[in-house]
Amino acid sequence: MSTSTTASVSTHILDTSVGRPAEAVAVHLSARAGRDADWRALGGSATDADGRCKDLPALPEGTTHVRLDFAVEAYFEKKQADAQQDAPANRDSGAVFFPEVAITFAVNPGEHYHVPLLLNPFGYSVYRGS
Repeated sequence: MSTSTTASVSTHILDTSVGRPAEAVAVHLSARAGRDADWRALGGSATDADGRCKDLPALPEGTTHVRLDFAVEAYFEKKQADAQQDAPANRDSGAVFFPEVAITFAVNPGEHYHVPLLLNPFGYSVYRGS
């Protein structure tokens, strides 16, 4: 929850290759106060069945930049293993192209930032949602 002196962040992941939420993806939140400051790890969560992280840590007062780190490798490996059972000749088997996705963005006190990740095995997109 944002206050007049802090910002807040939420996110969700949609796997666009199947048109469904990406469940059980670890998400880690870091923040810094100023572009030259060191990153401070704040903690993390994992996406639920709706692909949402509803319990990301609060941002400290003075935060100017936020980084969301999405650990997508385990999600894709599980998806590939499931596909191998259904179709052993699946062409997408092998190494995960994007093992992680890191999104960094600037924030202002008092504002909420919802940052959806649209994900597929060979690309991703993010935007500031509402």
